[in-house]
Amino acid sequence: MKGLGECLLTDGKVWGFLGRFEECVQIVNNFPIKRRILVDREWVKMVKSGALWGTMRDSDTTVDNSVDINGKSGRTYYNSLYRHGVDEKRRVQIPSKWRPVEGIELTLILWPKEKEGPCLRVLPPEEMDKLMNAIDAMPSSDPNKVVLKRFIGSASVQVALDKSGRICIPDEMAKGVGIKDEAVLVGLLDRFEIWNPSRYEARSAADTVMAQEAFKMME
Repeated sequence: MKGLGECLLTDGKVWGFLGRFEECVQIVNNFPIKRRILVDREWVKMVKSGALWGTMRDSDTTVDNSVDINGKSGRTYYNSLYRHGVDEKRRVQIPSKWRPVEGIELTLILWPKEKEGPCLRVLPPEEMDKLMNAIDAMPSSDPNKVVLKRFIGSASVQVALDKSGRICIPDEMAKGVGIKDEAVLVGLLDRFEIWNPSRYEARSAADTVMAQEAFKMME
């Protein structure tokens, strides 16, 4: 069975999907309820004739799969810098443009590499996958492989945003990075970091010194 699903407006065009549904019967409170389950879908361009909408397949036009059904781009870029307060429950607000869709968790890692002191590195799922793949690609004979797995495994946690767009930093992590009543959120384009303000001030000064040389690589 096919039916027309939700619509999406992008690039000035209206798109919908033709879904292939299968019917099944579920027992809820001892009563059989017939449901339709979406098992396949195909994006198609919508065209209007009078008051009616219809579909038109366009072989020359494709829908960017990085756009979800709500019109939000599937790729998030973490840019800019934010200074947010941290409440007594260690909750900090995540900028609205950085928030994942509902149900997607972020990974917090206690990141010890900075000489100014550790910070929290925050990875979306795809970047966490890349990190795990990079470690898995190391030779098993390399002792650093298990060290990294053990350290990152024990010093990381998955967190979900609450309805107000906040994450809760675990107590030990907050102590480890020196975050109390204020935090600086720094965009790293494909991930972001959460810093103690004074530590980030020192890190930013060091970055400014190194930036001139670093930008030569971009030319």
